[in-house]
Amino acid sequence: MTQKRTTTPDGLVIVDKPSGFTSHDVVAKMRGIARTRRVGHAGTLDPMATGVLVLGVEKATKLLGHLALTEKEYLGTIRLGQTTLTDDAEGEITGSLDASKVTREAVDAGIAKLTGDIMQVPSRVSAIKIDGVRSYKRAREGEEFEIPARPVTVSSFSVYDVRDAVAEDGTPVLDLVVSVVCSSGTYIRALARDLGADLGVGGHLTALRRTRVGPYKLDSARTLDQLQEELSVMPIAEAAAAAFPRWDVDARRARLLTNGVRLEMPDEYGAAGAVAVFDPEGRFIALVEEHKGKAKSLAVFG
Repeated sequence: MTQKRTTTPDGLVIVDKPSGFTSHDVVAKMRGIARTRRVGHAGTLDPMATGVLVLGVEKATKLLGHLALTEKEYLGTIRLGQTTLTDDAEGEITGSLDASKVTREAVDAGIAKLTGDIMQVPSRVSAIKIDGVRSYKRAREGEEFEIPARPVTVSSFSVYDVRDAVAEDGTPVLDLVVSVVCSSGTYIRALARDLGADLGVGGHLTALRRTRVGPYKLDSARTLDQLQEELSVMPIAEAAAAAFPRWDVDARRARLLTNGVRLEMPDEYGAAGAVAVFDPEGRFIALVEEHKGKAKSLAVFG
């Protein structure tokens, strides 16, 4: 998986993001490590959070918009009994209530309501745009505004541990260690906020670690320090094969596809979304999707 650096290779870098860094900070750092300006990320991760952040280098930046839509998995800690301005530990505390009487049965019932296909209102201090302006900018300026609820899918929301604790202000609180598998665009801190609101005691997120983005897991991630020592890049063909259905074509079709010709697609790929196309030599040449039975190019790499 690791390529020796002569020129910067096209591919993905799976970073284990440290706490305190924005996704943009990580991109800036990677530009220095990889010695190229062509670096981007597939979906942001809040500064407080750690874990899997997928970066694209050189031509692989064209994959990122499609990778951003994949399922994600998290481990986190939700504190019941306190609300904050940002719905996580970064914001100032806006309310405290004794959570010691909240039962496990009530927690499980609240989590059940937040599992499956749900409508979620993103956190006010988020990057969502409201009339072209980032929500967090409006919140910082003290504006009153509404964020419309959006459909998200929470495939799995599980509690691993419930711990009694006492907050710094002396409030008895409950800390829940949770695992969440969800669709792109789901805010884990909004789940914490909504669970606390449903239980009547308030809640916020105190820790978050992303363990998976699509097929890319924490065990293949590297810290920035490790990447500084040795740039570990997943070749673009390997990355595409891991993330998308694979369509192998002959040399003639490969040539036509890279020239923008819309070829007939096999029926098996009709509902697959983005499909990775490989030529007879195993080179990744294009990302396509089915449109009226034909292969419509999303990005060409050949």
